[in-house]
Amino acid sequence: VDRQYAPLYRFALSLAKSEADAADLTQQTFFLWASKGDQLRDRSKAKPWLFKTLYREFLGRRRHEIYFPKIELDDVDEKEMSISPNVNAFDSPTVLQALREVEEPFRAPLTLFYLEQFSYREIADVLQVPIGTVMSRLSRGKALLRQRLLSKKEALGHKIAAFQSDKREESRG
Repeated sequence: VDRQYAPLYRFALSLAKSEADAADLTQQTFFLWASKGDQLRDRSKAKPWLFKTLYREFLGRRRHEIYFPKIELDDVDEKEMSISPNVNAFDSPTVLQALREVEEPFRAPLTLFYLEQFSYREIADVLQVPIGTVMSRLSRGKALLRQRLLSKKEALGHKIAAFQSDKREESRG
C-alpha cells in the first residue's frame, strides 16, 4: 500500500484537478483493493489493477457530476492566486497545473506514461483502449500540454524549451 499510494495519488490528482477529490479517489481505490484485491490471481498485476480501478472510479464520479454538479462555497482570495513577477522558470507546480488543464482523454495517458512510467500496453489496459489510441492520445496530449505551457510562458514571460523526443516512446509497447 505504501509503495502504491504516491503514484496512485499523483494519477488521481492529474485526473480530478483537486487534492480533496484525488485523496477520495485514492482512498476509494484502496478500499476496493481491500474488499476485492484477494480475487486477483496474479499479484504482479496489482499495480495496473489499482490504476485501472482508480480510473474507473474517476469516470463514474465524472458521470455522476454531470447530473449533480458541485457547487463551490469557498471564495478564493485573489492575492493567493496571483503569481509573483519574479518567477522566471517553469516549476513542477506550473507544469502540473498545465497538465490539469489538458482534457482528460489526453491527460490520463500523459500522466501514466511520463509520471508513472507505464508502457503503451499497460496504459491501454488501464484505459481500456487500443495501443494505437494510446499513441495518438499521447501525441495529441503533448501538443495540448505544449500549448498550455506556451500560453503560460506568454502570460508569465517564461522561457521554456520545446519537448524533446522521448526515446522511451520508440521502445515502449
